[in-house]
Amino acid sequence: MFKKVIFFVTLTIFNPIQFTFAAQDFAHIQSMAILADAAYLERGALEAETSDSQTSSSQIVNELSLENALQEAGQKLIHHTTIPESQVSYFISQSNGVQTISIRGTANLENALLDLNVSLQNDDVLNIMLHQGFASAAKAVYNDVKPYLDKNQPIQTTGHSLGGAIAVILAMYLEQDNYPLSQVITFGQPKVTNVTGANQFSNLSLVRVVTLNDIVPLVPPISPLQIKNLDIYWHMGEEVILMKNNEYAQTNGVKSMLRATKFVSAIPSEKNLIAHKMITYLALIKEQVKSPNEVPYKTNISLFGISFD
Repeated sequence: MFKKVIFFVTLTIFNPIQFTFAAQDFAHIQSMAILADAAYLERGALEAETSDSQTSSSQIVNELSLENALQEAGQKLIHHTTIPESQVSYFISQSNGVQTISIRGTANLENALLDLNVSLQNDDVLNIMLHQGFASAAKAVYNDVKPYLDKNQPIQTTGHSLGGAIAVILAMYLEQDNYPLSQVITFGQPKVTNVTGANQFSNLSLVRVVTLNDIVPLVPPISPLQIKNLDIYWHMGEEVILMKNNEYAQTNGVKSMLRATKFVSAIPSEKNLIAHKMITYLALIKEQVKSPNEVPYKTNISLFGISFD
């Protein structure tokens, strides 16, 4: 019990809870969500291939090919490829002098194996601990994408699920090499690094959009060994929690981590799977564009009578 108290006190000291957040630009978030969803589409195909819970909401983009979907979004396709080893697919598009890199989420067995490779290993380039599966995929995308980038134009990255995790680590590599990174917006993104890594990249302009019942952003879970070393998986950036009735909440740091405690022993349900789909994200974001209503996020958790809210 004493170790747990020290654990939470230490995290609170080094990761202070932020009570005020900037207002979110949901129109921009919507445009990024459309690009994250488009990453599931194939070039020249009339309909996106579908699989498991990461099914592309192709009906949202009228079942068009990637090129046509980007054209409708006012984007020009610069480059599109699939990395052979990991089968991670991504594209670069450009609009109004801004480059966007969008990475596809889990779509096949090779992608799923990346999700399962959850061990933290040191990255020699960034000198932080990273999720081994996500890091290997992000490094491959980074090496592939560099020849197609213009260092004179701002760059933003996005992705859903696995794609969001890769988008964050890719942004770290871009920032490390002084590319003009402007922003990262992810959807249903799992954790990619630990407390130390998150602190080192705390200035990364990252908005993590999640839905209230999506449990993917809460994984990998906290293990007893990590608690012992105070070296747990940790999210960075601002978390925007989409809710029903046009409501949303914002949180980060300790409060963001505490959300996971409610799901540690829960068995994923159909509700959780639906909450993770891009079609759900797009529908909720569309409502927020019309009339966003920010509400406080309540963890309903206290320690020695002191509420984290």
